[in-house]
Amino acid sequence: MKRILIIDDSPFIFKEVSATLEGHDYEIVGHAKNGEDGIRMAQELKPDVITLDIVMPGMDGIEAAKKLIEIEPGIKIVMLSSLCDYDTVNEVEGLGLKYLVSKPIEKEVLLDTLEKVFED
Repeated sequence: MKRILIIDDSPFIFKEVSATLEGHDYEIVGHAKNGEDGIRMAQELKPDVITLDIVMPGMDGIEAAKKLIEIEPGIKIVMLSSLCDYDTVNEVEGLGLKYLVSKPIEKEVLLDTLEKVFED
């Protein structure tokens, strides 16, 4: 069972991701609603992968991703965002991250993306 931490301020997205992963080989080990809590939870819970929203109050997902990568290089992160424009894609790639899933989330896209994360 692969352990997932969801960092997203939206309860709707949390429910959507949870429902998508139900019945698959994933266990949600935590849910943080901002970057600061997400970093703390990632250090405590040691998830196999993190889904990380970009637009959040306080520390946004880009800043949180930078800190997470600093703390644990090679950490597996899938960014989630309703902003999947050229600048956002470049910013995510600039962090060395390969995965950006657009919102609204398509279940098959999220599942396929998570599968690719574990193939890398």
